[in-house]
Amino acid sequence: MLPINNHLKSLIICSLMIITSQSITQAQTTQPNWWFGVSGAANFNFYSGTTQRLNNSLIVPTAFHKGKGIRPYGSLLMEYRPATILGFMLNVGYDGRGGKFDSVMAPCDCPATLKTNLDYITIEPSLRLSVPSTNLYFFAGPRVAFGMQKEFMYTQLKQADTNEDFSQTNTTLFSGQIGMGYDLPISSVNSKTKASLSPFISYHPYFGQDARKIESWSVSTLRAGIALKFGRAGKAKETESPIAAIPVREVTFAVRAPKTVPVKRLVSETLPLRSSVFFNEGSTEIPARYVLLNNNQASAFKEVSLQNEQTPNMTGRSARQLNVYHNILNILGDRMRANSNSVISLSGASANGPKEGKIFAETIKQYLVSAFGINASRISTDGRTKPLIPSEQPGGTKELVLLREGDRRVDISSASPELLMEVGGGMMKPVQIIATQVDPLDSHVIFNVDGAKTVLKSWTLDLTDENGSVKHYGPFTRDQESMTGTSILGNSKSGNYKVVMLGESKTGLPVRKEATVALVRQDETTEKGYRYSILFDFNKSNSVASYDKFLTEVVSPLISSGSTVIVHGHTDIIGEEEYNHKLSHNRATETQKIIQAALTRAGKNNVTFETFGFGEDSSRTPFENNLPEERFYNRTVIIDIVPGK
Repeated sequence: MLPINNHLKSLIICSLMIITSQSITQAQTTQPNWWFGVSGAANFNFYSGTTQRLNNSLIVPTAFHKGKGIRPYGSLLMEYRPATILGFMLNVGYDGRGGKFDSVMAPCDCPATLKTNLDYITIEPSLRLSVPSTNLYFFAGPRVAFGMQKEFMYTQLKQADTNEDFSQTNTTLFSGQIGMGYDLPISSVNSKTKASLSPFISYHPYFGQDARKIESWSVSTLRAGIALKFGRAGKAKETESPIAAIPVREVTFAVRAPKTVPVKRLVSETLPLRSSVFFNEGSTEIPARYVLLNNNQASAFKEVSLQNEQTPNMTGRSARQLNVYHNILNILGDRMRANSNSVISLSGASANGPKEGKIFAETIKQYLVSAFGINASRISTDGRTKPLIPSEQPGGTKELVLLREGDRRVDISSASPELLMEVGGGMMKPVQIIATQVDPLDSHVIFNVDGAKTVLKSWTLDLTDENGSVKHYGPFTRDQESMTGTSILGNSKSGNYKVVMLGESKTGLPVRKEATVALVRQDETTEKGYRYSILFDFNKSNSVASYDKFLTEVVSPLISSGSTVIVHGHTDIIGEEEYNHKLSHNRATETQKIIQAALTRAGKNNVTFETFGFGEDSSRTPFENNLPEERFYNRTVIIDIVPGK
């Protein structure tokens, strides 16, 4: 068995992950019988055996035995697939089998090296076996190689380098290969010209791969690459009932559209504050992304200056909201300056030990004392290796870099009521700001394909307006997708659309569903709304129940009869995507239940709820996931209150 290093193992694992991942296949046309294309790959070559007589004029003093190298491979390809399972493949191309032997020591106690440059023109016919109902295939067949280049370079200390050709090389080689690949379609459903990308991996054992007619040097190769293939398809024959094999109850299609599409909304947002400041690796200074003021600026700073709207924001909390958080030390300094009896504790944590953690805390203390004139006796500090609520858990092995970034921080705590929210969650008092939402969530058109995740491989949408213009969306795999009403309307003020959902079942059958939707753009006048948020720690130590009082006594009274309440949960990117989606959905659902119970007790029964769990969906999270504070803020449930008209 030839040794395979860790890099090669990683390559094999990555390749298998790629070729076994789910792809989107098309079913609106037949699949071509003939395919043509090109491929490119890397040859990982491994040498075994012995070589010492390099040519008729050079016999080196010490024999070489093992070696390795990476060389390119490229080919023109052709495939013939007359049946679902059985097919044939042919590759003709350039095949690099060069490398470097492990260094040896000559008798003169001089290190010696041998580099090779073996190139071939190779012809590789193969039998192709496809796995039914998938795009996975296996192949095996002979390899015929015709030698081109046979150069070597021999170096030995204390003598000149030798750059010549090997003698007595085998100009024609007969060997074999075995491998596997996966076809990833990249052409549209209805296109007759089919195209696919096919990652593949193959193994070429040393049998028949003796490089020379003399000695015992042989080459084994592991090849990993990707092929681009094209084929010409015919139109699929339509049947009277193309989806008869799939019971209607398994796949249902529904469209939910707003009565009018709001363009923007003025929102009074209560922005919660995470009581943490995060430090960069390798530094004990407060990061530059936090807003730090000099004495004159601090004297003039008032928290209220952050409240009034400055520029419109996109849906969700964007750059302006993150700027509020990066003013957390100034907000804290202003509040402590206004409440002379308040005291705080700063607990710094660093994986480098409590000493560095305490330096973090002292750095923040010094800023509050010097910039805002806070008496040092009102601020206590300590250092720890782990924060009280750490992100990294014992025994954890995944995404440790992101988790440890979140644990390198200073946590701010206080028992002073002037600094805390009066009810719920142990939060610091939030900051209230005025923001403009563009394309708020209730402006979105929701497309529900119940059963898509379990029954379908993928699905797409075609929206046709009254003039026959078609907009295409997809492909999708989830049960629910949405898009803004304004993106559908474009420049139109209103429109009636025919909506066609085209999908393919996991058994390969086409699925078609139809619906209609009418959209009307709302006037440019802005509406007034409210937004509240609740935050969660990574290890879920705080649950939705801990916010019961806050949701009941602060949020619910603002919801009037006839209002719409949109509850949407989010997570950061740490953890499994499916788990994060369920977690965000469960938190959003529990939040709705608490608010709904409070409204029922208050006699408000005509309130509409729209509840979503978006998980780590990067297109919907309030923030990016580049900074630890962004990831902490993305662990949230947001409540949007749209008053009834």
